[in-house]
Amino acid sequence: MRHLLTVLLLLPVTLSAEEGMWTYNNFPSVAVQQKYGFTPTQNWLDKVRLSTVRLAQGCSASFVSPNGLVMTNHHCVSTCVQQLSTKEKNIHADGFYARQASEEKRCPDLEVNQLVEISTVTSRITKAVTGKSGEAYTKALNAEKAAIEEECAKGDDNTRCDVVSLYNGGVFDLYKYRRYQDVRLVFVPEFRIAFFGGDPDNFMFPRYDLDLGMVRVYDKGQPLPTPNHLKWSKAGTKEGELTFVAGNPGSTERLKTISELEYVRDFQLPNRLFSLYEFRGMLWQFQQRGEEQKRISNDDLFSVENSIKALKGEYEALVDKRFFAQKVDAERDLRKRVAANPKWQAEYGKVWDQVAQAMESQRAMYRKHTPLVRLARSELYQIAFTLVRATQELGKPGPERLPGYGDAALPQLKQGLFSEAPIHKEFEIEKLAQSLEKLREMLGPDDQAVKKILGKQSPREVAEKLVAGTSLETVASRKKLFDGGWSTVESSQDTMIAFARLVEPIERAYLLQEQKEIEPVLTRAGEALSKIRFAVFGSTVYPDATFSPRISYGSVQGWMENGRKIGPYTILGGAFERATGADPFRLPDSWLQKKDQLSLTTPFNFVTTNDIIGGNSGSPVFNRNAEVVGLIFDGNIHSLGGAFGFDEKMNRSVAVDSRGITETLTKIYGAERILKEIGAQ
Repeated sequence: MRHLLTVLLLLPVTLSAEEGMWTYNNFPSVAVQQKYGFTPTQNWLDKVRLSTVRLAQGCSASFVSPNGLVMTNHHCVSTCVQQLSTKEKNIHADGFYARQASEEKRCPDLEVNQLVEISTVTSRITKAVTGKSGEAYTKALNAEKAAIEEECAKGDDNTRCDVVSLYNGGVFDLYKYRRYQDVRLVFVPEFRIAFFGGDPDNFMFPRYDLDLGMVRVYDKGQPLPTPNHLKWSKAGTKEGELTFVAGNPGSTERLKTISELEYVRDFQLPNRLFSLYEFRGMLWQFQQRGEEQKRISNDDLFSVENSIKALKGEYEALVDKRFFAQKVDAERDLRKRVAANPKWQAEYGKVWDQVAQAMESQRAMYRKHTPLVRLARSELYQIAFTLVRATQELGKPGPERLPGYGDAALPQLKQGLFSEAPIHKEFEIEKLAQSLEKLREMLGPDDQAVKKILGKQSPREVAEKLVAGTSLETVASRKKLFDGGWSTVESSQDTMIAFARLVEPIERAYLLQEQKEIEPVLTRAGEALSKIRFAVFGSTVYPDATFSPRISYGSVQGWMENGRKIGPYTILGGAFERATGADPFRLPDSWLQKKDQLSLTTPFNFVTTNDIIGGNSGSPVFNRNAEVVGLIFDGNIHSLGGAFGFDEKMNRSVAVDSRGITETLTKIYGAERILKEIGAQ
């Protein structure tokens, strides 16, 4: 690793490091005031919370106009763009701009969540699981969470409620969202400029990307009124200026025990990387068949390459001996503090050993369970599996269902299940054949599950037969099966449904074993460790990321590397200097044609010290006046270890500058309607 990450074991917030992905009900306003002379009030925080949103499929975004216009990244809506593209009109490659409202195109399965309320339900969860262990604990926990979510949603499909576990189970909060599923594409630039530099530039800086996407939320067929939105900054930022980032960071593991980190370092990450490398190879081969095969698989390839680079960074952080030694020292220090207190030792002393034992069970489970889960790389199989499991679970009382199948989760489940997005059978065969091949490779040909799934046929023969004999590419077929319930699914002759019926009980057995042997141990341990940390360090701490809304603070700053200062800004002219005329450094024709009209000294991309992680893509960067000054789309190479720690000297968030967005929308894309709406003119 190129740097030494700072040990992060919930140190008091009074330290100077601007680390932390803070919840809205525990934001360190005092620390911000002390360093920057600005106090984020509760009213200010509430406005920001209502002005920023989550894309349920895995990104962040913000309202930037009074009429439901949402700003996010191109790569956050790339699935929608791919779904709306055709062989004749490839808007993924060529870009898209709706010059009038009637041209805005609905994304088949994009969901926007606006957080409207946070409440604490820790005592209720604690009461439900008191005195229980093992499988009984997990069932009680899941049942109580489902009951809370259903009581919150009250059967309203437009309301989404999530019980969020914070501090590894030490705190449970209820997040109530307003759900919007009518989301329409307004603008994306060409892929070449949204991902200029491709994989070589990914997680690097300097950068020259217009990774921008605009969609609009509709309610009852009309643009959603959004009085709470972020205003546009024409002035942008200057070096050293205070910046905020609001979004939904996916996950961090800064509070994990050493045994958990060893599991990730020595087992989970290497296995995930090997699998992604192999999947990428299959995608590369598929793309050699022709332009149409390349078009329909580009989104998958982009996602895989991005994941590989991110996971490599995480792996390099964990194999950095100095960094890992600091994590070991920090845990040893905490254990000594516990051992010195007889009451703490009696109550918490065995926690670390219990987690270590659970990790051994997790390791054995991973080898068996993961190859089955990866079958879902095939969309047709994923649909079939969802139909098989959902129709079984929906026949049970709500509290008895598996997580993800409660009444409160049904709107999102149905949205994905009944998506009108096209499915390409040629591509499905390749994805399923490779997954089945790896299933046999990982479990061995003598494994009973492998024998049951493959029989005497090869993985490719099975994949071809399954794809040829299914009609699940049509929404009508899926609705008929779903509406008919388990009896209809159970008797269906559809090949993919029959296959999912075969696999689902095998996968379910592993899931239930995990719920019985591993989840309760880790949840209990997380709760205990949180109590220890609260006792030692107080309450001025932040939890690990959980893909729930957070806000961070920082400033515009470059960094020093190998004796060289990396400045915080790039300019539009740098993109033309970097261009080679060949992918991935080929600029779109629209840029080359309008070069002379651009102010080439306009700031294009910039970096800040804000603490982010995957899931923050699409997050707005804004100033103390709640004005948009940028759009997060990446981190630098040093930020990849941010899952496990934060180094203020080196970790940087990378954003598109609001001035670069304004300049290009004006002079390259002629997006007058957008510019006027966001107040950028």
